Amino acid sequence: MPNPSPTGSSDTTGGGLTGVWLIGARGSVATTAVAGCAAVTAGLHPPTGMVTETPPFADCGLPTLSSLVFGGHDTAECPLPKRAEHLAAGGVLPYGLPSAVGAELAGADAEIRMGGPRGGDADGRTDEELIESFAADLRDFVRRRGLARVVVVNVASTEPVPVPGGTGEERLPASSLYAAAALRAGCPYVNFTPSAGLHHPALAAAADSAGLPYAGRDGKTGQTLLRSVLGPMFAQRALAVRAWSGTNLLGGGDGAALADPAAAAAKNAGKERVLADTLGCAPEGEVHIDDVPSLGDWKTAWDHIAFDGFLGARMVLQTTWQGCDSALAAPLILDLARLVARAHELGLSGPLGELGFYFKDPDADASSALAEQYEALMGFAARLRGVSA
Repeated sequence: MPNPSPTGSSDTTGGGLTGVWLIGARGSVATTAVAGCAAVTAGLHPPTGMVTETPPFADCGLPTLSSLVFGGHDTAECPLPKRAEHLAAGGVLPYGLPSAVGAELAGADAEIRMGGPRGGDADGRTDEELIESFAADLRDFVRRRGLARVVVVNVASTEPVPVPGGTGEERLPASSLYAAAALRAGCPYVNFTPSAGLHHPALAAAADSAGLPYAGRDGKTGQTLLRSVLGPMFAQRALAVRAWSGTNLLGGGDGAALADPAAAAAKNAGKERVLADTLGCAPEGEVHIDDVPSLGDWKTAWDHIAFDGFLGARMVLQTTWQGCDSALAAPLILDLARLVARAHELGLSGPLGELGFYFKDPDADASSALAEQYEALMGFAARLRGVSA
């Protein structure tokens, strides 16, 4: 495997601007994050859903929203302004917002570079060549925009679970190529997807020695967020969960990507892990994901929970979650970019387990219970306030 050859943060010196480099930069989540940041900065909308805009983070020294500069990689070619118009037509973005923040969307789109590999990478580039090309894009972004640092955030479509075994000469998945490039360019990294990213075994040594903070993986936005609350409730009340089954109906890019059983398996692994961690065992039942293209960026998640009460009384709890993943994920992307940027500024390195609040599969063996994760996040905020005082 190619050596990412991390160089630390020597290439990320500069003024007071912070770069946010989005992998999957023309997707729904990225577009919503860029448009939302511009809207909140301009005072057009409140920062609903942004935990970093709540009082505990007021004096933590986080980069301001107005200081964030967006760029990224993608293989899609639809410009961000046009993508935002599609999202507004589907009710994901408010009517009129794409035109109101058109300049900001166009500015971010101008910083998006072609990603890869594309369709087997017809141009024949090796993993090493792709990593170096992506890292060069990051260095160029820092240099041209005079950035203090850049946080790389993976919001691309979910990759299939890697098949174990093989010849030992398999190529790195795309998510790991981008992660390796982040290390090489001295950029902290966030994996908001279930894809391998920095968790690939070939990158373990580089991640350990890079001296960079990183966080992940698989953002927790809807069904699993609810599971991380309900699971501890059953355990704390000594109620025996017999079975927990779920169904997800969704469209858009996620629906198409998760129609692949291998990609769906990667997504479901985090959902199942939350239950096993919070209940102490894995109950019967599975999560099914169905692609319904007409739903667009909206989804419905349904859970059926069968449990036993006192004297074996059989009971059932059913939940229905209807929402828009892009609107749920975008404020978390902005939170994570700010938090990880601040961690990098302070010289922190390695996995940031305190940010497990945001993930289905948190780093550093963090708890899967939301209340405990929130307590750890508040402890992290207190730590940042102490440094900033």
